[in-house]
Amino acid sequence: MIQNFSNLIQLQRYFNNELTCVKYLENIRWEGNPKCPKCGCEKLYKIPTRLKHPDLEGYKDFQCSNKECKKMFSVLTDSIFGGGKISLQVWFAAMYLISAHKKGISSHQLAKDLGITQKSGWFVLHRVRAAFSPRPLDGKIQGVFAADETYIGGANKNRHADKKIEGSQGRSSKDKTPVLGIMQTGGLMRTTVIPNTQAATLKPIIKALVASGSILVTDEWLGYSGLGKDYAHVVVKHGEGQYKSGAFSPNNVENFWSLLNRGIYGIYHQVSPKHLHRYCYEFEYRFNLRKTNDVAKFIQTMKQSKGKRLTYAQLICKPNTPNNPTVDADGVVVE
Repeated sequence: MIQNFSNLIQLQRYFNNELTCVKYLENIRWEGNPKCPKCGCEKLYKIPTRLKHPDLEGYKDFQCSNKECKKMFSVLTDSIFGGGKISLQVWFAAMYLISAHKKGISSHQLAKDLGITQKSGWFVLHRVRAAFSPRPLDGKIQGVFAADETYIGGANKNRHADKKIEGSQGRSSKDKTPVLGIMQTGGLMRTTVIPNTQAATLKPIIKALVASGSILVTDEWLGYSGLGKDYAHVVVKHGEGQYKSGAFSPNNVENFWSLLNRGIYGIYHQVSPKHLHRYCYEFEYRFNLRKTNDVAKFIQTMKQSKGKRLTYAQLICKPNTPNNPTVDADGVVVE
């Protein structure tokens, strides 16, 4: 395994050639026991590599021995690294920078730092965000939770007169996209981009994550009404100047919103609704690993890089078209 490092320079000194990167990725992905990504067979043949890099001369790829499969693959197959010409040295540096920067890094800055084009930088960012997407939980979580929503989009009052949208104040989703956040006190944060903030939308998401009997803290928005049947529902009435009820407050989620908004408006400036869920994954991922150091974030990102293939065609496709549907970072078609 890699020795601990504390900055990008030490990372680059360790990963000073492509073969070191490939061997490290093999260890992270397979732990010395390669398996066919298609059928799971462990009996493999070694074949000449198809990876084009001078450091990999003599390196071997794999072919499955299963007669019904015979898949040829490398350590990059079925991962965020596959299907491109960017070297793993560049990928690893990008993963370190993206996971370490608290407020994110723009595609222009990433491209300048790594010596790639802005288009490649944008693609790399979205693929790494795909690795950031949350893993399914083993059952529902119990404890104390807070739920709150925010709206991502420019304020109508800041727009030029000919660009103002009538009736877009408050909770309107005409020009803004709502996001639901659910946070366990002192622990996990989960975000979900939602079409609206009605009870029919909010309640199923909360019930899918939070176990019955848990303490749930929300504001007085009507979309949360009726949750007292399943949870110990604590309502903080912001409209009456209340910001906590006893020892309970939704301020932890609101603190996350401030971090998300500062990153989006300060670094990215504008985010399309189509890609918003990946930006939320990015900030959620770093927030959930806030108590770990940068090398731990980098290693965790490496572990989550497999099974998260995001193609450029999926990334730029028009949303919800029959022949080219929108696919989220998990590879799931967005309805």
